[in-house]
Amino acid sequence: MHFDTVVVGGGAGGLELAARLGRRLGPREGRERVLLVDRATFHIWKPTLHEVAAGTLDVHQEGLSYTVLARRNHFGFALGSLEALDAGRKTITLSEILDSGGGVIVPRRTVSFSWLVLALGSGSNAFGTPGIEHAYMLENVQDAQRFHGHWLAACARAAFSEKRSLAVAIVGGGATGVELSAELLEAHAEIQESLGSGQRFRLDITLIEGGLRILGGLPEKISDQASLALKRKQVQVRTGMRVTALQKGGVVTSEGTVEADMIVWAAGIKAADSNAQLGLIVNRLNQFVVDERLCTSAPNIWALGDCAACPWEDGKTVPARAQAAHQQAEYLAHVLGAALREREVTEPFVYRDFGSLVSLGDNKGVGNLMGGLAGRNFFVEGLIAKWMYMSLHLNHHRAILGLGKTMVLALARLLQKRVSGRLKLH
Repeated sequence: MHFDTVVVGGGAGGLELAARLGRRLGPREGRERVLLVDRATFHIWKPTLHEVAAGTLDVHQEGLSYTVLARRNHFGFALGSLEALDAGRKTITLSEILDSGGGVIVPRRTVSFSWLVLALGSGSNAFGTPGIEHAYMLENVQDAQRFHGHWLAACARAAFSEKRSLAVAIVGGGATGVELSAELLEAHAEIQESLGSGQRFRLDITLIEGGLRILGGLPEKISDQASLALKRKQVQVRTGMRVTALQKGGVVTSEGTVEADMIVWAAGIKAADSNAQLGLIVNRLNQFVVDERLCTSAPNIWALGDCAACPWEDGKTVPARAQAAHQQAEYLAHVLGAALREREVTEPFVYRDFGSLVSLGDNKGVGNLMGGLAGRNFFVEGLIAKWMYMSLHLNHHRAILGLGKTMVLALARLLQKRVSGRLKLH
């Protein structure tokens, strides 16, 4: 198989790029010109994985089928994982797909390309912590669904236990840790309503952060507001606490052991170790080193999103955020669209930080918006921040579905929640 452009990775940036190129270029001579490769069959916006984990978002309702998206946006889709890259021959090898018994469903395949974009995302960075196997990580939909199943079982166990309590420790005070804390509290409140008074139990959440404050990459005002909101919800926010090991039943820290029935690891990111085996230059986090045009060390191969180390300002790289992947997808759609018309784009990619928003549940949120009136930054909180946070998800859908379909989808999901409730209890 040969495609003009192959995009490996169907996350926020990869899917948006494939959709933009597919709609712009369309099929030629009866075949698609753009191919998207992903190891999953449906797409979930990664910033919502904490909602999937808590059960406040149902992947069966929210997930978007890659094959349906491919048909609507005029790109091809191949199910599989990237196994090898031959930059010289311009080919990639996709691993075979096996059934539950180990039988081969789809054999190993080779795809040739004219241009390749790697949008492989990233995972958690365990920092070599002993006992990491005792923690849950939320790197993909499967991780979030696995946690949700165990979370419901733990809640049922706590409801019929003698101590009537469930302790959850979340390591990492970034956006994922903070938002998961708030989402679990909302899920617990809804579960409580479904239980009799004799089976209600207490939820004890401890958020552990090694830095001096949570949300360390965001302005201090946001950190303070988020910390205050969590403490009001009875979350134990422990900062300046270094984790030395994990064990069954607790987190060993520099200040003693924090007891926990469930542990979630949400500290740091790192790209896949397999990236270093593809023959491209990577950094210590296994991210592909790219230049100001998102080009890797091999010609005609680009990288975007969390798997790319793109130069930014003051010696830093572009942060691993959904808004960065969105901007890079928009930029590469322009670059590759021009390349297919035998033109060259010389303008570099310029990342614009539009600020950050953090959901705190209960129609609350905090955030800062960069720029705007008089060039100042604005701080937003409460319902306005929550609505703006939700609009980011809808804006992602608009990029891959179009405005009309996004509006219909948003209305359908609102009605569905009215009928079935907000929490998935199965």
